[in-house]
Amino acid sequence: MGQIKAPVGATTRKTIVGRGASSKGRSCGRGHDGQKSRSGGGVRLGFEGGQMPLYRRTARRGFNNSKFTQEYAVVSLDVLSANFEDGDVITLDVLKDAGVVKGHRVQAKVLGNGEITKKVIIDGLKVSASAIEKITAAGGEIR
Repeated sequence: MGQIKAPVGATTRKTIVGRGASSKGRSCGRGHDGQKSRSGGGVRLGFEGGQMPLYRRTARRGFNNSKFTQEYAVVSLDVLSANFEDGDVITLDVLKDAGVVKGHRVQAKVLGNGEITKKVIIDGLKVSASAIEKITAAGGEIR
């Protein structure tokens, strides 16, 4: 631990300004005349020389439809055949209880991925056209 050293150039002394010609004297790195060269001078944060500042030009409130979007959880036929038996009525609450769909503002849509061999009854869910064909072919129904 005692042998660790900082790399060359990592530590430099603070430049003392305004103490004669040998140490950044005269204007001390502030340029020539002007508001920013004076002690205590300068403008506040966000000031744009009298132009309307960016933080006042941009709108900070308004309407957004994002809180009204409807989220759909995808449920495939493989999942239905794995989790449910013949004659089961599948609703959104049943899917949530089984842990297939999670979230309180989420709806579900049954897609035709995979195969189903059980006669299930789907009630109150969105169902794709390919899923309707496979479910009715297996003897199930959609309400």
